[in-house]
Amino acid sequence: MSTTTTYLDRFLEPMTEAFTPEMARTIVELRADAESESRIQTLREKGNNGTLSPEEDAEYKEFVEAVDVVSIIQAKARRFLAQYPDSP
Repeated sequence: MSTTTTYLDRFLEPMTEAFTPEMARTIVELRADAESESRIQTLREKGNNGTLSPEEDAEYKEFVEAVDVVSIIQAKARRFLAQYPDSP
């Protein structure tokens, strides 16, 4: 885990105290919409081919950063649900 991720993880830790089982389940199920998925796939392919424009590169990097944040929050939600498996 990178230092940035560690700091972000620590920064987001107090959010866990606000989780409810329903909220945690909703967070775990978060997914990009079809339009976003399609755009990301296009950017991913262009990145793999080395054909991203500077604007597309910035857009792709923004996506990667957003996924990192959502992934950390989802991991926290999963840990919350594991601690309270019988919650309604």
